[in-house]
Amino acid sequence: MPTALTVRGLDEDLVRRLKLRAARHGRSMEAECRDILRQALASEPQDFRALASSLRQSLADRAHRPAGDVMAATRAETWAALPESMPSGSPGEGEGA
Repeated sequence: MPTALTVRGLDEDLVRRLKLRAARHGRSMEAECRDILRQALASEPQDFRALASSLRQSLADRAHRPAGDVMAATRAETWAALPESMPSGSPGEGEGA
């Protein structure tokens, strides 16, 4: 069963470009919008499990580290890169805080 969709808040330039595109393709703006949406969503996976499986397969050969380890290393690198003249202590502590 067809469903209606109203899109509010489109700027005038976007509407103008949509009208021109529809005219180039010899169809209404509504038909053009349907085609744009159909094309944009055609490559989208429709099944979450299939997408998850595909993602797992694409990452199977890569080494993985727990997120906590990555965050700790990044934090340590950030603190190590700070100039020596920075006040010691946690962020927000020091002069004027």
